[in-house]
Amino acid sequence: MKITQAEYTTSAVDQKGLVDDGKCQFAFVGRSNVGKSSLINCLVGKKRLAKTSSTPGLTKMVNYFLINNQFYFVDLPGYGYAKTNHANKKTWASVIETYLTCNQNLRTVFVLLDLRHNPTQLDKDMINFLVFHSIPFKIIATKADKIAKSKIPQASAKLAKELALRQEMISAVSSENGYGIDKLLEFVESNLEAGL
Repeated sequence: MKITQAEYTTSAVDQKGLVDDGKCQFAFVGRSNVGKSSLINCLVGKKRLAKTSSTPGLTKMVNYFLINNQFYFVDLPGYGYAKTNHANKKTWASVIETYLTCNQNLRTVFVLLDLRHNPTQLDKDMINFLVFHSIPFKIIATKADKIAKSKIPQASAKLAKELALRQEMISAVSSENGYGIDKLLEFVESNLEAGL
């Protein structure tokens, strides 16, 4: 798949703002420092489409990016590090839950984990939530450039074992050197074609 057009369209802060226009959506979720925005920017070939920051927890809204005027990449609020009060966290959790469970246009949720580290309980909770609600998902193991290329399969296998998932459900990627990006775009393309 070649992405020739990518633009930010809108952000939702509550359920009323969630987009439901019939176009397919691919959501990105994960810990606040796992590199969701960087991955989206790498996939679309634009450095500043999704805002990145050295401060964890910057994404506080559901951000929509229209791709090839055909489908959306959706950046969901990160979990685990966001500095905010309890009321705001409950509001975000409610919006994310509604987005994931009441979305007829959602094709796949990309759950981002750091390839170098064991998944946290929050990561496992998210995956269990998706499994419970029968929501299609794929694990994206980020920061593959931080370890030797020869050790990536071993690290992916370890992650799969920790999550009790098949290894083929895990795709290692790097937003820095482009490792695994083409395969991820092929997955998006095949997922779109399967729904036509």
